Amino acid sequence: MTLRVNGKVVTPTGVIRQGCVEIEGDRIRAVAEYPSVRDGHWIVPGFVDMHTHGGGGHTFTTGEADSAREAAAFHLRHGTTTLLASLVSSPFELMRDAVAAFRPLVEAGVLAGVHFEGPYLSAARCGAQNPEFLRDPSTEELSQLIELGAGAVRMVTLAPERDGALAAIKLLTGHGVVAAVGHTDATWEQTRAAVAAGASVGTHLFNGMRPVHHREPGPVVALLDAPNVVCELVADGVHLHDGMLCFATSVAGPERAALITDAMAAAGMPDGEYELGGQAVTVADGVARLSEGGAIAGSTLTMDAALRHAVAAGIPMSDACRMVATTPARAIGLGDKVGSIQIGLRADLVVLDDDLNVVRVMRAGSWLD
Repeated sequence: MTLRVNGKVVTPTGVIRQGCVEIEGDRIRAVAEYPSVRDGHWIVPGFVDMHTHGGGGHTFTTGEADSAREAAAFHLRHGTTTLLASLVSSPFELMRDAVAAFRPLVEAGVLAGVHFEGPYLSAARCGAQNPEFLRDPSTEELSQLIELGAGAVRMVTLAPERDGALAAIKLLTGHGVVAAVGHTDATWEQTRAAVAAGASVGTHLFNGMRPVHHREPGPVVALLDAPNVVCELVADGVHLHDGMLCFATSVAGPERAALITDAMAAAGMPDGEYELGGQAVTVADGVARLSEGGAIAGSTLTMDAALRHAVAAGIPMSDACRMVATTPARAIGLGDKVGSIQIGLRADLVVLDDDLNVVRVMRAGSWLD
């Protein structure tokens, strides 16, 4: 049975104003103009969030499978059809237990993989990461996690200035795991060395990084300048000024700029007291900060809200859709499966009204409702 979805279809090459997407089974069979369509909704690719710690009151950071299922389901209702479960800095035992708990969810397609944001990070740029758990990269630990995950470990964020970082990057990329640079006080030269070793993602660019200086450009400039690096951006108006969001996008282009949520459990929940990596977090007016010290502690963002924010900031709709789907999918090695409305790819669609609010979500050819 062929299913047709009509509207303003956003494809990798632009917008088909009078468009139709044909779905057969769980795949996109055709994308074409459909002249009889007049004022349809936006039809955009299912969002791909390569960096999220939880949502809807549930978290990935404790390594509990039930909580992970609920967090993934929350984000799915907001149009995120593919996501990585991001952990924060923690003891090796928790990292190992999380891989064991999440591997069946990856195999079942609930999660696209596991992302370790830490613990191999800079103490000077740890942000809301728990300094108690920070340490130098360990190829022994990473080898165990990769073997245990059997493909479930998809990305690891580390600081390239730490001892053993370049060896860790080479180990990761040699096993098909994305190495990301983040929470770092690295110099421009150290960051370029990490990229040369195989690092291909900049974790929430600007945040948790040595700032740009005209005599010491630091990691931000090195990452923006690297043609093979995808730069994550948190488009919530808190992590980045809209001017910086648009500037970074203009430099990297939508093919190297990926919107992420960096969401924590408080996404979609009321203001109040929460926890992240063993540290108390206070959410006020939707902004999450450590209760002690006030560092930004992830976000309460969803990908549909990130898309709305980016478009309102002046990023064209077709570019913004690449940034919430196509570019992150490619960054984590899934661009041949998901991330765009293209023949042969999995039928993941989000229907949006003219205000870019979610009307309906399709994953693998089935409507969520």
